[in-house]
Amino acid sequence: MGVNISGRSFLKLLDFSSEEIKYLLNLSAEFKRLKMAGISHKHLEGKQIVLLFEKTSTRTRCAFEVAARDLGMGVTFLDPASSQMGKKESLADTAKVLGRMYDAIEYRGYKQEVVEDLAKYSGVPVYNGLTDEFHPTQMLADILTVQEEYGDIRGRKLTFFGDARNNVANSLMVVCAKLGMRFCACGPKELMPSDELVKECKKIAKENGGEIELTSDIKVGAKDCDVVYTDLWVSMGEDSALWEKRIALLEPYQVNKELMELAKPTTIFMHCLPSFHDLETTVGQEIHEKFGLEAMEVTDDVFLGKQARQFDEAENRMHTIKAVMYATLK
Repeated sequence: MGVNISGRSFLKLLDFSSEEIKYLLNLSAEFKRLKMAGISHKHLEGKQIVLLFEKTSTRTRCAFEVAARDLGMGVTFLDPASSQMGKKESLADTAKVLGRMYDAIEYRGYKQEVVEDLAKYSGVPVYNGLTDEFHPTQMLADILTVQEEYGDIRGRKLTFFGDARNNVANSLMVVCAKLGMRFCACGPKELMPSDELVKECKKIAKENGGEIELTSDIKVGAKDCDVVYTDLWVSMGEDSALWEKRIALLEPYQVNKELMELAKPTTIFMHCLPSFHDLETTVGQEIHEKFGLEAMEVTDDVFLGKQARQFDEAENRMHTIKAVMYATLK
């Protein structure tokens, strides 16, 4: 019997089986083939989606808008100033109204409870474009990128260097466990994933032939690693006053030439973006003036090097989001 996730929300990958995730990845690859070949695929013509953004984003907004329009859908974008949700109207009431007007809702913001409640009250599929806990659409793009590089990903080791408590690291641990990969979180002990999530992922990994490892030793993290992954040291929405403390904790885990040399020559570098790899941003300049850093979580030579795949990864957001929308709305 084939996989069928029609009508379901996409809130976190813990809700989906390994087979369902593989189905979405295969569908993503097919939509990418159609896009590259210039073949029209307006399979959801007449459908409508609303994008609710409490946190700004380049890749998430563009990926959802282009993917929806490629599928023939209408798109409405609402930022915090354009919606009364949580201010003059309750979340539940907003969800019920939007569910009467739209076929699907995307939410990008803070609390996981918000996206869960949107799904509970709206009566239509809801997609998590990012919350403080999880970032599931990013994960499909990440794994599609790894598959494009290696083919069979079972047993491949992916190491996340940095603040391993964040939504990206949490979601990477989940997807690696679901797909039989070896996930390693490498960072300070005080910035590791929650014990509860680690315990759950270890159980899932055991069922699928994968592994979960936590270490503060960069040599252990980099050894036999196929994918080196990192993210910002201070996430969007966090207090900028955290920079000094995070730099002190995370500077030893910066992805640089020396760290990459500890891994395999064939290891690829990945980053969900945006990245502070140079001084071409206002934040990068401010951190340089205050702390003297030329780069933060990754150095420019690695970011622009031959092992870097972050822009393939960014493009793949469009193809994987398209697969999620099609699979849940067809």
